[in-house]
Amino acid sequence: MSTARRKTTSRRELQRNEHFDEISPDVGRLDEEALQRALDEHPDETLALLADLTGATDPVLRALARRLAGQLFLDLSRRGPVRPRGVGRVETQRYRPDGGDLDIDASMDALVAARGGDVGVDADELRIRSWTTPATAICLVVDRSGSMGGAPLATSAVAAAAVAWRSPDDYSVLSFGKDVVVAKSQDVAKSSERVVDAVLALRGFGTTDVVGALRAAEDQLSRSAAGRKVTILLSDCRATAHGATDDGLADVAAAARRIDELVIIAPEADAAVAEELSRTTGCRLTTVAGPSDAAAALARVLDR
Repeated sequence: MSTARRKTTSRRELQRNEHFDEISPDVGRLDEEALQRALDEHPDETLALLADLTGATDPVLRALARRLAGQLFLDLSRRGPVRPRGVGRVETQRYRPDGGDLDIDASMDALVAARGGDVGVDADELRIRSWTTPATAICLVVDRSGSMGGAPLATSAVAAAAVAWRSPDDYSVLSFGKDVVVAKSQDVAKSSERVVDAVLALRGFGTTDVVGALRAAEDQLSRSAAGRKVTILLSDCRATAHGATDDGLADVAAAARRIDELVIIAPEADAAVAEELSRTTGCRLTTVAGPSDAAAALARVLDR
């Protein structure tokens, strides 16, 4: 696995976006009011531009864009409550008011000590029986092959932020083209801001090794003890590695069947191969229209 390398984009290239000159009227400037107006009127196009600005050749503009993008993408990700998912069970837990029924056997020493000493019961020594739901571990796998900039890059960043918001203690983010880049490992703590920034550093190139990406996701999730383990594949699923026919679908399907729980988020305009993979393996699928839809798309596949 390799690490991400940030590539820069010239001002001339950025000016291909019709809103660029309004948002950045001069070198080293980023007009936040103009950016907000553009976001209100053209959210997806503006989010795509902001993602590209994080790789601007202009170092001042790049730094401003990275700061704003990190804040904005994290804000966009926080849609809907974070809810634990999975098969629940009753367990003995530390006492908390209204948390469940008192576990007499587990609390007996504290009850006897309180009675013998004619003192109040130490709540810290009491135990209850309460319903608990296993945590969810998530591995987000982002396709960075081909063209990875603008809207696809912004969509990936918002998706990474949404995963960090939903499962802050147990998640990983990988990207793949010819090889796999680890933006965040399952068993390594990393701030949401740094994860989003690592995703924004990605630029696309090379072939598409979906099989290798799914194997890497399987390895990441093997490090978790969560009751539910979900791999989210953000991709059109069109493999160009491993030499299989039908766009590599046979090899990808075999790798997909090894995954505990696979869900796919495919681009709305290019979902045919992903739809076929979903039919072949039975994994859940949704499409994403653009960066502003990424958090909602994640909810559609995760909230069963």
